[in-house]
Amino acid sequence: MLVKWIRCTVVDPHGFERGQRKWAGLLGEPGFRSQGGGWSKARPHVAHVFSFWESRAFYDSFMARSHDRLASGQSGTYKDFQATLFDHRFDVKTGFEPRFTDVDVVRVAHCRVRADRVEHYALMQEKVWNPAMAGSPGMVRGLFGEASGNEFLVMSMWRSEAEHGKYRRERVERLLLRAQTEADVAALTGDVVRLEASWTV
Repeated sequence: MLVKWIRCTVVDPHGFERGQRKWAGLLGEPGFRSQGGGWSKARPHVAHVFSFWESRAFYDSFMARSHDRLASGQSGTYKDFQATLFDHRFDVKTGFEPRFTDVDVVRVAHCRVRADRVEHYALMQEKVWNPAMAGSPGMVRGLFGEASGNEFLVMSMWRSEAEHGKYRRERVERLLLRAQTEADVAALTGDVVRLEASWTV
C-alpha cells in the first residue's frame, strides 16, 4: 500500500474546505482506498491530508489522468505545499485499514534517520514503540511507512485527543531512552491532527 501525506498552510479556509469536499471524486478511481485529514492541533491554518492507494502504479495513473481536475478546486487557497509518498512497511498494532470514521485524532511522526542506523531504528519501532502504542487505551490502528532517502512516517490513529495525551504524558520519555531514538534520528518533526469528518472520502 502507498501512503501520500500532504501538508500545507491554508490562506483561504472557506475556499479550501469547499475544494476539499470535491475530492469525493476520488471514489471509483482504480486502486484508491481512502482519504482523510484535518487541522494541526499546534499550528493554526496548517492542514494535513492522508490518502491511501493499493500501489504506486495506480497512484501514478491517477496523477496522470484525474488529479489536476480535482485539485483545481483548491487553487489559490493554500501555500507551502509539501507531499511525500511512503510505502507501507508494517502495521502498528495489527490489521491496518485506512479508515477515518472511528477516530478523532491522527498523530504523525516524520523521521529522517541516519543511514547507518536505519535497521536499528526500524527494529526499535517494531520491538519498543509498536507494543507500547498497541497497548495504549484509545489507540485504534497505525502504520510505519518508508520513503526514499531514509525517511520514515509513523502514523497512529486515536479515538480521542485525551487518550493520545495520556499516552504521551505517561510513556514517551521512557520509550525514547529505551529505543535510543536520539542516536538513530537526524531530524524529527511531528504533529497531532484533528480530523474533519467532511474531508473523509
